[in-house]
Amino acid sequence: MLVTLIVLVVIALIAVMVVVGIFNKLVTFKNRFENAFSQIEVQLQRRYDLIPNLIETVKGYMAHEKETLEAVIQARNQAQSSLKNASQNPGDAGAIAGLAGAETLLGGALGRIFALSESYPDLKANQNMANLQEELSSTENKVAFSRQAFNDAVTAYNTYKQTFPPVIFAGMFGHSQDAALLEFESEEIKDAPKVQF
Repeated sequence: MLVTLIVLVVIALIAVMVVVGIFNKLVTFKNRFENAFSQIEVQLQRRYDLIPNLIETVKGYMAHEKETLEAVIQARNQAQSSLKNASQNPGDAGAIAGLAGAETLLGGALGRIFALSESYPDLKANQNMANLQEELSSTENKVAFSRQAFNDAVTAYNTYKQTFPPVIFAGMFGHSQDAALLEFESEEIKDAPKVQF
């Protein structure tokens, strides 16, 4: 009788340790993807802070391109608002999708500014413009790396919570919803680049 009781207590202790281990690992994976999102947030905020400087630089050269400049400002503000919503809950698929859509619009608007700047030789020669383009390009690379780390962390979290036995306990521990990947769509290139020698 005593041996049976000891065996049952040992089995119960092992079961509790397994459940505690699952809980701890779910929390760890969730914290990793939330931290990875914080890194994206830092880089996106840096980009948002550079955009007003870009607008000020090109404004004097592109006075008649006012609607393009306003589109960039509007897209920036929308993206910044979407980032704020997503940072409150990086696991919310709707907030992440909203951020991805806003970033796609912003990327397109910035692309139009840079395409238009090619038509203004004085603007292309402006050192401030060149510096801003370089900073934005560097920031874009950092955003891409941060986004990759975030998506890797989200994938690890989702994969772990969908495996057995964590799938049994994930919902009970408040991890019922999968985290969403952050994917930005880029505008397709409609024409091949022209190279002149």
